[in-house]
Amino acid sequence: MAAKKFVLEFSEVSSRDGERVGGKNAALGEMIHALKKKRVHVPDGFATTADAFRLFLRENKIDKKIRAEIEHLKKGSKSLTRAGKALRALFLRGKFPEQVEEQIREAYCELSKRYKKRAVDVAVRSSATAEDLPEASFAGQQETFLNISGQDAVVEACRKCYASLFTDRAISYREEKGFDHLKIALSAGVQKMVRADKAGVMFSIDTESGFPNIVRISAAWGLGEVVVKGAVNPDEYTVFKPLVGKKKTRPIMGKSLGDKKRKVVYARSRGRVTRTVNTTKKERESFVLDDNEILRLAEWACAIEKHYERPMDIEWARDGDSGQLFVVQARPETVQALKEAGSLTTYRLKEKGNRALSGLAVGEAIAAAKVCRIQSTRQLGKFKEGSILVTEMTDPDWGPIFKKTKGIITDLGGRTCHAAIVSRELGIPAIVGTGDATKVLRDGQAVTLSCAEGDEGFVYNGLLDFAEEKVSLKKLPKTRTPIMLNIASPGGAFRWWKLPCDGIGLARIEFIIANRIQVHPMALAHFDELEDREARRRIEKLTHSYKDKRDYFIDKLAQGIAPIAASQHPRPVIMRLSDFKTNEYAALIGGEQFEQREQNPMLGLRGASRYYHEEFRDAFRLECEAIQRVRNQIGLKNVIVMVPFCRTLDEADKVLRELAENGLVRGPGGLEIYMMCEIPANAVLAEKFGERFDGFSIGSNDLTQLVLGVDRDSAELAELFDERNEAVKNVVRQIIRAAHKADCKVGICGEAPSDYPEFAAFLVENGIDSISINPDRFIETKKIVAKAEGK
Repeated sequence: MAAKKFVLEFSEVSSRDGERVGGKNAALGEMIHALKKKRVHVPDGFATTADAFRLFLRENKIDKKIRAEIEHLKKGSKSLTRAGKALRALFLRGKFPEQVEEQIREAYCELSKRYKKRAVDVAVRSSATAEDLPEASFAGQQETFLNISGQDAVVEACRKCYASLFTDRAISYREEKGFDHLKIALSAGVQKMVRADKAGVMFSIDTESGFPNIVRISAAWGLGEVVVKGAVNPDEYTVFKPLVGKKKTRPIMGKSLGDKKRKVVYARSRGRVTRTVNTTKKERESFVLDDNEILRLAEWACAIEKHYERPMDIEWARDGDSGQLFVVQARPETVQALKEAGSLTTYRLKEKGNRALSGLAVGEAIAAAKVCRIQSTRQLGKFKEGSILVTEMTDPDWGPIFKKTKGIITDLGGRTCHAAIVSRELGIPAIVGTGDATKVLRDGQAVTLSCAEGDEGFVYNGLLDFAEEKVSLKKLPKTRTPIMLNIASPGGAFRWWKLPCDGIGLARIEFIIANRIQVHPMALAHFDELEDREARRRIEKLTHSYKDKRDYFIDKLAQGIAPIAASQHPRPVIMRLSDFKTNEYAALIGGEQFEQREQNPMLGLRGASRYYHEEFRDAFRLECEAIQRVRNQIGLKNVIVMVPFCRTLDEADKVLRELAENGLVRGPGGLEIYMMCEIPANAVLAEKFGERFDGFSIGSNDLTQLVLGVDRDSAELAELFDERNEAVKNVVRQIIRAAHKADCKVGICGEAPSDYPEFAAFLVENGIDSISINPDRFIETKKIVAKAEGK
């Protein structure tokens, strides 16, 4: 009779073997034999079985002792710390059954031979039988031991893995989730160590909004431990999944440089397997991954997700010796997968506040409370329930206080760090990677933490009033008239992806310039001529990783447009070219030198007239190049270009020539060019403008202002500013008729259709082709339009 197998090669297990070798090891085995054809590289190894764990308990006679310790804990006669310490000691004093230890040693020797080593270096990871389930991640609950070599060291690491089933944090987590401690077994996974010079984590879904069409990758130098623990602010990359692997596209939508101040490397001294060191200036200022590596990892994320048929959380590393990328772990994503379908919870601040800090937003919620600053585990006892936790970085040992906090703010960490994972799972907002929250925020200080404003999260001074609303997307009426969205921020585009809209009718380039770029484009195009020393210093700081300052503008603008386009792909996204007034442009860094003072900027050098103006053409070229990159390089061909504030037919022709000279030709590649219809001259000559453009978007604010001669910002004249005025309605009616006569599409972007049901009915009666409104008015407007169409 063959001896019972207590150790299995990864190639012998699959995803069906979670009860035998734990979720983590089952996933590794599954990928090794199922994804070879996709060239997904997974380091080889083996796993001890759940039977080996149970035999360890029986032969060391510790199963009854475990039960007794758990009872003490449940009754409160022992603290978590004391019970956990006693439970771990039971394992650390225990001996492996002879046949189990023998099979571990044999498997290790075989693995060493396979890699042509006398004693191959391995990572020994804990994999529990209840781990990596779609409903519970168990992130960071058990231990991993890196850079282990030699039979004795491997056996000892396996014993420590067993003991880690009863770390304080693991006990606490299972109690909270309702798992029976004694029904869970542990498997030790022994995997060829990737001698990583770069590593990180990636998700095949947007971890904040649940948007399914992107891969988010975090990366840092050295071993991946610093990314998972949140010990550094890593680089971040976003890739658009539907275009991954397509010819002639490189769908990298965003690249964000992290400071990456530290890295974990292999220790050379005896008794230590790894050590933490500071990174070099060059490493801090360089991206960890090149474009080919980013795309390779994204391809693997797509292949792994497709195989498992669910969004995945994946750890990866690059071997510094071979230069080869590897996947070292994969588990189901556990937060967005469980969110209720068909509903959307929205948050918004009801008042303005002074910003104290910013960082990466985790989640989309808002929290207002007093700060409780914790520096280390020794201070956990001072945490006050209902506070906002402020710390350098979190650790799995902090589990007991996470349930008591309203939000988390950290100095360090990216979207895949421990603080981010825990906050998502608990449904509380977090802002990670702020840099200096522990220095800026005082203990007991009242703050408001907002993750409701896009990718960037903000900490405001004081307790601000905010609104929370749960919106049902079920039973929404269908409309013949397409209802589109007005979107300002790239982060906001992902927030609203669940709305069943027909695309984006208005996205504003100037918002991206003001918030992401911050610099006047001419100050970048002619940096050597810039006279303002302070502006030069600020620009140098913002653009330090760019040799050519113009590339900073092109990169940042493209990375702002791409998420907006991706959020609705393949539905149309109408991107309006910049429409700053002179006073708004002057407020940008370096702007004063390139702008004149105008008496009436609203009617001055704005919109179309800038694009061919000798003093601004160099800036417009950068805008065009960014749009070209989004459409042609990233591959988001659903971007439509729209020209604002075009006063005359001659000006329309000049702008179209300027666009063509900069590679944006109407027609080739399916490019459509629209025009904002917002000046009375546009209405009078609508048919002739319609011959030059593919579509119109009626800008109801400017049109009403210019038809009625009313300053739209004047509080004294607010009663006169009304889109329902008969003169305005006649002009709108005239534009719709003329546009259709010229075979030109015509929509409207503004709040009037959602503010006034009768105005929506008027638009429907006159055959408007689309209505574009702010996302928070979408559902209401959809119902109004359906009702109007019914009549």
